[in-house]
This record gives sequence, structure tokens and C-alpha cells, in this order.
Amino acid sequence: MSAIIRPRELVSLLLGLTLIAVMVATGDSRASAAPTDEVGAFSKTKTVTREFVDGDQTELVDSRDVTVNVDHTLNLRGRERVKIDWSGARPSAGRAANPAGEKGMSQEYPVVILQCRGQDDQSLPEAQRLSPKTCWTSTVQQRSQSAVQRNAVWRHDAYASETDREQVSGVDPTAGCDVDPEFWTHATPFVAASGKTFAACSGSTMPPEAAVGASFPPAEVASFTNADGKGEANFEVRSATENESLGCSSSTPCSIVVIPIMGLSCADTPAADPCEATGSFRTGSNNFANEGVDAAVSPLYWWSESNWRNRITVPLTFGLPPDACDVLDSRAPTAFYGSELMSQAALQWSPAYCLRKDRFKFQLNRLGDDPAFALVENGQATAAFVSGTREKETTEKFGYAPTAVTGFAISYIVDEPDNAGERQELRLTPRLVAKLLTQSYLGSDLGRGHPGMAANPLSINNDPDFRALNPGLDTGSREAGAALLSLSESSDVISSLTDYIAHDKEAMAFVNGAADPWGMVVNPSYRKIKLPTAEFPLLDSYVPTTNDECRQQNPGPYFSQLAAPVTTFRKVAEAVLDGWPNVQTRCERSSPSDPYKTGRVDRQGVGSRFMLGVVSLGDAARFGLRTAALQTASSVSPNAAFDSPEGRTFVAPTDASLSAAASMAKQQGTSKAFDLSQARLAKKASAYPGTMVVYTAAKTRGLDRAEAKKVASFIRISTSEGQVQGSGNGKLPAGYVPIRKSGPTAALYAQAQKVAKLVEAQKEPAAKPTKAAPTKAAPAAAAPAGSADVPPAAAAPAPAAATPTAAVTTDVVATASNTSGPAQSLLPVLVALLLLAGLGGPGTRLVAEWRRRR
Repeated sequence: MSAIIRPRELVSLLLGLTLIAVMVATGDSRASAAPTDEVGAFSKTKTVTREFVDGDQTELVDSRDVTVNVDHTLNLRGRERVKIDWSGARPSAGRAANPAGEKGMSQEYPVVILQCRGQDDQSLPEAQRLSPKTCWTSTVQQRSQSAVQRNAVWRHDAYASETDREQVSGVDPTAGCDVDPEFWTHATPFVAASGKTFAACSGSTMPPEAAVGASFPPAEVASFTNADGKGEANFEVRSATENESLGCSSSTPCSIVVIPIMGLSCADTPAADPCEATGSFRTGSNNFANEGVDAAVSPLYWWSESNWRNRITVPLTFGLPPDACDVLDSRAPTAFYGSELMSQAALQWSPAYCLRKDRFKFQLNRLGDDPAFALVENGQATAAFVSGTREKETTEKFGYAPTAVTGFAISYIVDEPDNAGERQELRLTPRLVAKLLTQSYLGSDLGRGHPGMAANPLSINNDPDFRALNPGLDTGSREAGAALLSLSESSDVISSLTDYIAHDKEAMAFVNGAADPWGMVVNPSYRKIKLPTAEFPLLDSYVPTTNDECRQQNPGPYFSQLAAPVTTFRKVAEAVLDGWPNVQTRCERSSPSDPYKTGRVDRQGVGSRFMLGVVSLGDAARFGLRTAALQTASSVSPNAAFDSPEGRTFVAPTDASLSAAASMAKQQGTSKAFDLSQARLAKKASAYPGTMVVYTAAKTRGLDRAEAKKVASFIRISTSEGQVQGSGNGKLPAGYVPIRKSGPTAALYAQAQKVAKLVEAQKEPAAKPTKAAPTKAAPAAAAPAGSADVPPAAAAPAPAAATPTAAVTTDVVATASNTSGPAQSLLPVLVALLLLAGLGGPGTRLVAEWRRRR
């Protein structure tokens, strides 16, 4: 899509270009939008009304003072969820089974929540102002309505313009919009960030991101208000990376619009006109059958002036895009390889380096501990992010600088019965985690023929072991409830997770073949598996015997299809966010004559979601995912998050529980990582079992002096200003506990400073060259297509490269530049112009590709 730049807009572009150039040249880190430590919590109260007008008489039908609160609004990233709650709204009726997108339309008196481009300030230029035309919806049915005259209730809106009262309004006949002359028709076009207008009168005239079967589920919701006038929603915001047409970015302001539906205010209506309807469902009732509702009090006409005037607008700011450093800094990056646990921290830290000329361009490439170590050892990378001491014996001297206190979590999306909302708390024991990892649940009747475990439950929510800790959930079996979505490759997180199982007697008894108290036994394929392990294998080879044609055409290990591990924690987090299991048992074919194919099952519907996955705490915090409390020490502690009736202690991941865990870390010297094993964590009941420390590991001898200075600088910066909590550039995001000079992390801080000195000094003599055993470094896996924060990762660099400069990172895309002369000097101008013109997606990618090829 092209953008037309008018003279007045060109002046603004050039001014913006000058500002960016000055910031980059002088090292001013304020180049990002709103780099502040504050989260931008929002609260506003507004009186919303419904009125009936008859001539000169106005009847106030309903008036309520609605208060809306939002927990954070600044420096947002794509797919991040913000918590919205409200009070004082009219209670809803006819609750829909799914509130998102078109499926949420069949309700009465909901609260509609939309993401819109622009802000609610009439003093702004028109292109920057909020309007229904800049609000995103996923389907044409939410923007275009057609009805016989009597049911075209919007024409009686007391606040509608004369144009909107006409038989045909908002419809562009030149865009191929057909109008039935016997009907009244209205359309609310969508104006994209590029300036292009989509007529929104049919599926073919909607923006491309609104296509059927789009990559992302609808984000707009019609949320239910309870009988007490209160409600809440976790609302997912989308950046220009996920939704280019909406176009929200650090340079394009956007807003969340909250519309408490009070019902249309009507003027001069005949008796019993549908405009004055007050609802056909009783307060608090359900409409799971998707029956018809009174349109006047539904979210169908959210765009009508009487609904729109009741809106509460929440301004948003977005952080820099993931490829900002590639666009704004042409220097070759200094690549650190290692743990994905650092992804969210690196995303915020990178701009604090690349936007300053007195610092180097920092880049994270995701890789497992062992291959990351190997790259540093062989001189192919400057430093590694790891969670433990190098297991392989080596003559090289490494220093381990604690850089982040974070960890893993078991994230979940579990709906309460009767569509009562999401489960707020979930408890898991090591034995339950072991049952999921060892594929010991049957999944469906297809698994009943598996030798040695035919009497096991179909899924975890059928398991008495689970239900005793998590009462009140439904008992419907689900294939997604038979497995824990996890990684398919080696990871320090999997080592820690399986170490958690290995240090629990009940869990290991189950793994070794003992039945649990209810008779469930381990999958024989995993009996006596050695734990801990860095990579959990798919060992089960059972292929069901069935008359099902699809299964006969596609025979395969059934339990591996249930587990279906993925390559990154980011993929797990997005699957949980979407309620979309990676279970690969869906059968489909194009026509009755075509062969069947198997693939990923459909997204789970709101109200019946149930799935669990292993995620990083950084991703869990960024995406607003719920995380389970894990059983820890056997003794009851008053500091535990909550305790089971049996006296077992469960701890959820919080700053307090991670700090308690960090205080247990035992120092082993600068040449080794701290001991934070599960054996140590179990000694403190309030310590979260998923806590991990990530270290910056680098050579203390034999490293290039310039590179050593960069590593030392990184350690000092990341353990000082990088430990200040906040959402801005260079700050420590949620999901990490600050490493400070005093308190439970004091020893970690002290070691980091010692290692920085050793790495910078490089005083120890280099070891004599030895013939190293060949090391096969697994390439970093690609991130999901369309990911906001995690572009595809590249394979490990060729052995000849002393410092990787052309690798694509996990969190920031970075490419080396070989251009020079006039073309090189004009490149920043072109890039900044593209960014400010709203072409930061395809435009900057084209520039980056051009620069690479040069």
C-alpha cells in the first residue's frame, strides 16, 4: 500500500527526521516514545446516558457513572495484554459464549472494547484524531448493517447526523458496494494508517488483516458486566507488526475505546419502535444458543453517535519496533548467544545501546546453553547467556556474571464452567507435571488401546490427583488436557523443570513405575527415564488401531501428536494466549475424493478453553498470561501464596517468591555459576521452584581486548541501569527481579562486578591450543511468522567468523552494512522518512534488504 505525503505532512516528516538524527548522533536515549519508568495506569469516571426525545421533550431513560481502570498503557509491545476493569455500568444480559469479534454481537448491554488509531483530541490534525473509522473490527458484520425500514433503528438515533438518517449512509458505490433499494443500509468504512479507505461493505472490501482465518483471533470484545455493575477484561493490543492497517507504533498514537452500551437514544419514534427496545433477555442470563437480541441495546451499533458519545478513551503509547536497532544503527552488532529467558529483557535493553554512539550495538541470538558455550569457547561469539556452569571440561577460563533473575512458569488458559470467566488460580505438583510430560494421559478413546495404561484418565482435568487441588472445573475430556506444550529442543529451562520432578519423591516414584493413589500409572515408554534432562524426548510409538479412514491414511504415533512440542517459548506463549493447542490430530480434506490430511486442531472457544504450556516468566508477564502455583517444600509456610488442605505448600511466581529463591543461591566463585538447584530451592518454602539466574559468560583470557571491553561494559550497564524496573528503553521489564547491591541479590551483584573486571583485564595467559572435539551447535529455531517481538533466528555463524555480524537475532534484527558514500549518508534519511510516513513495516524491510545486498 502506498502513502500520499502532503506538503504540510512533509514538513512534519522532516522535523521528525531532524529530531531522530540529533538523538541518534548525540546518543540521546529519548528517541523512543515515552521512555518512562511509569506504567501509565489509567482511571476515569464518566456519566453515560440513554434518552428518548419527543419533540421538545427529553426523557432521561438511564444514567450511570461508569469508572474505567487500565493497569498500564505505556511502551506497549504487540500482543501485550492490558487489564481493564470497570464499575457502575448497566448489568449485561444474554451473555455470548465468545465475546470476541462478531461472536460477541449477540448480547445486550455489554461493554465494547476496541483498539483505535488516533487520540480523542479535537485540536489534533484530522489524520491523528480518533473516530469510528479508525477503530478496528475483524468482520464486515461489525461495520455494515442492512435492514428493512422498521428495523433500521440507527436512523432514529437522537444524535445522528442528517446524513446518517438517510436510507443509504456511509456506503461507497464506487467500491463495489451493492445496495438493495428495499433496505436501509449503513456502513462504517475503515481508514488505514496508510490513508487508504476500505469500504467495509463486504468481505472483499475489508482490510487484509480482517481476512477469514487470519493469523490472529479477533481482539475487539463485547464484555459482560455482572449484576453489581462490575466487569473486567484482559485486552490484547496489536502493533503495526501484527496489524499494519491499524498501524499503531511508537510514532503513530493509538487508543483503547471503552463503550458501555446503554442502548440507543431515540428521537421522534413511533409507538413500540425497535429503537426504544430495552432488551429481551433477563439480567445475567446466557445466550449460548446465539438467539436474536434487541439490536438497540446490543453492540451492533457501537459506531452510532449515541453510543459513541458515551465512550471512555484510553491513550496508548507503543515501544520501538523489534527491528528499531537495525533501522537506526548501521554498525555491525556484537552478538551474545544463549537463553531465551533473556528475550524480553534484551528487547528493552537493545535500544539503550544502539541509540547511543558511545555504546556498542548489542544483539541477542537465542540458543541452548551448550551450543552457546561452544561458540564462545571457539571464538565465534563474544559472550553467552547461560543458566549454569559449562558441563564439558575445557581449558578455557570463563567468568559468570549474574545478569538476570527470572525463570519459567507453567502457564494456563482454563475456563470456569458455565462461561463464568477464566480460572484465577491453578495448583500443580511435580507428579502432575511428570504425568503431562511423560504422556501418561490417554487423550481420547484412541489412546485406550495403549498397552499398560488403558485405565488412566483421558486428560488432566479428569484426574482425581488434579481435581483434589483444583476443584470446581468441568470434567469434559480434551486432547489438549493430555499434554504440556513444551520445547522440542535442548534448553536450560527443560533441565530445571525436569530437575524439579527429579527432586520430588512422589513424582519419581510415579516415573519409576509406581501407581499414584488413584491407580494411574506412567506411560511404559517413559518408565525409569533418567531425569533431569535438557531435552525431553518423544519416546512413545503407539499407533492406534482404528477403522477411521483419516487415521488409516495417516498412521502415526498418537501420543506424539498430542504432545507436539515447538521450537521456542514464544510459540508456547502465543498458543496459550490464543487458546490454540498445538495438538496435531485434526483431520480434513478438500473434497470427498481427496485424501485426508492431519494438522493442528482449531482454537478453543471461549468458555471451554483448557491448555497448559511451559513459558518464560518474561513472556508470561508481557502477554498477561496466568501462571500456576507450583508445589514447593513439604512444610507449611505462612509466606506461601496459598496452601492445600493436605499441608503441601504452593508458590506462584512473584517478585517476593523469586527474591526468596535468589537468596538461596550459593556462591561457587567467579569461574562458576551459583548453585540454585532444586535441592537448594526446596529448603525454603517461600521460594518459587521455577526461579533461574541467567549469567553473561565470557572468557577471562584470550578474548579480543575491544570485545572484552564491550562485555565488561554490558555487564556493568545491565546490572545497574538495566535493573531499574520499567517499560522504557534500557529498563528491566516485568518477569524479572532486580539484581541490587543489597538485599537477597547482593551476592549476585557483587559477582557480576568482579567478573566484569576479570573479563576487561584479560590478564590470565591464554591456554595452549588443544585439539577440540567437534561440537555441533544446533541452529536457533525460527520464530512464529508475524511475531511482534521475535523475528526469525538465524543459524550459528560459520566457524571462520570471529564476531558474528550478519546473523538475524531472536529479539532485534541486525544486519551488517557495507555501503559507503552518498548512498550510505542518505540511508538514515530514507529510513526515518519511511518510519514517519507510516511505512515502517514493508518500507524498512526493503531498505534493510537493499543495504544487505550492497
